[in-house]
Amino acid sequence: MTSKLKIIPLGGLGEIGKNMTAYEFGSDIIVVDCGMGFPDEDMYGVDIVLPDISYLKSNAANIRGLILTHGHEDHIGAVPYVLKELDIPIYTLPLTAALVELKLEEHDLLYNTQIFTKKVGSVFRLGCFTIEFIHVNHSIPDSVALAIKTPVGTVIQTGDFKIDLTPISGGMIDLARLGQLGNEGVLALLSDSTNVEKPGYSDSERKVGESFDKLFAGCDKRIIITTFASNVHRLQQIISVAAKYGRKVAITGRSMENVLRVAIVLGYMDIPKNVLVDLEHINSLPKDKVVIISTGSQGESMSALYRMAFSEHKQVKIDAGDRVIISASAIPGNENTISRVIDELFHKGAEVIYDRHTDLHVSGHACQEEQKMMLALVKPKYFIPVHGEHRMLVKHAELGQLMGVQPKNIVIAENGQVIEFSKKGVSCESTVPVGAVLVDGSGGGTVGSVVMHDRQRLAEDGMIVVVLPYSSDDHRILSEPEIVTRGFIYVKEAEELMDELKRVTMETVDACDAQNISDYTAIKMRVKNNLSGYLYKVTRRSPMILPVITEI
Repeated sequence: MTSKLKIIPLGGLGEIGKNMTAYEFGSDIIVVDCGMGFPDEDMYGVDIVLPDISYLKSNAANIRGLILTHGHEDHIGAVPYVLKELDIPIYTLPLTAALVELKLEEHDLLYNTQIFTKKVGSVFRLGCFTIEFIHVNHSIPDSVALAIKTPVGTVIQTGDFKIDLTPISGGMIDLARLGQLGNEGVLALLSDSTNVEKPGYSDSERKVGESFDKLFAGCDKRIIITTFASNVHRLQQIISVAAKYGRKVAITGRSMENVLRVAIVLGYMDIPKNVLVDLEHINSLPKDKVVIISTGSQGESMSALYRMAFSEHKQVKIDAGDRVIISASAIPGNENTISRVIDELFHKGAEVIYDRHTDLHVSGHACQEEQKMMLALVKPKYFIPVHGEHRMLVKHAELGQLMGVQPKNIVIAENGQVIEFSKKGVSCESTVPVGAVLVDGSGGGTVGSVVMHDRQRLAEDGMIVVVLPYSSDDHRILSEPEIVTRGFIYVKEAEELMDELKRVTMETVDACDAQNISDYTAIKMRVKNNLSGYLYKVTRRSPMILPVITEI
């Protein structure tokens, strides 16, 4: 058996989302988190981005379990897709388990998956690894850090965390246990870098509740609030303030309805009697007695708030009698979509409250002073910043040095890099295959690089279809080609160019005849190449060209 511990980030480094880390020692592998990412603007038609699990598939027999730190999409969103490829048990806390079960049920995987539900403080063994769940504060209940005891030392992976002295529920982060582990000796710390660029401390979730109270007090409008569907603490505060001011609450958005139902069943929310109502009943109530909690805080095109803004929602129509509160920050890359929705809400005459300075949202991630405290308590020999874009990892590494970690013991890694710990120290000399798996549609079909390249070309330069009518008897062309364009030029404004394209096509066909080339595939390839060369020379554009031969 090798004496080296391998930590292999498969996602979450140099990016936001797609968090996934493998731990390997000898013939044992455990996987921590299994998240999805959001597509970039140039990923046309892509719905979600998943980590590449090629390495895990090639070592499937050695995987002892998948451990989930909490129930956010960037940590559990890829679970059903990965479990279609790997048969491995899941270990997590109750709320996360319930949210995963909803996903697995949608994909018909629930009854084929083992889910072991643990409690905070649970200690269990998977192969040579012993895992302990440690309570942390975050914007969803049942969030944990992991203490992973390995044959070469203890590794702590924080998951997403903050230090909230006045949390809504669940108590403060277990700093005492983290400090105890630090005193016992910690080999390595993998810590959340998301908010490393922000100085000071993150605000308590209770601060948002105070802002809600001010916005509800004396308001005679219907109130519509959007926030992250999984933010159970935020939902609790909205419902509590609504009850205080005698308002009924309706929920719209499937993901939020699912989270609310699960949280109520598991006892994570305390709902006052007769406050929740069905959405279909809100129109029979006075506007100043209604609150609607909606999905769509990121401007998603299929979300409830988007459909309201663009008059596509069947039950809610936005007008000047509405106050819309956006209680969320923009995930990087979503700023433009959110702005579109806000603009449309203003067009409808609604009052929209979204300014960051109104304390409508607090982050669930640690700022610099909290990250320093984590480093001070844990006192790791080695430090690996995780969960963030590259600049965040570098900034977090600087904090590590400030807190006494030797520069040679700080690893700023990349996805796929194998971080090996041995008696000689740490090394990062090898890599495993990593990348992004692009998913198109709810069926889970993946989009390959060729398809994505074609979509980018279509979006940038358009398409030209060249229809060539050939005789089925002597395989000769019968008439000049028909040329159809989409997203390239408007034909009536470019008749001269269309004539030139027909000329180039006919010259190519004649040349094929002269050389006795009758294979349709070869003819289409020559037409495509000659038209591409001509168009780039004349227009400096490279539309997709599709020659089609029809036999008559």
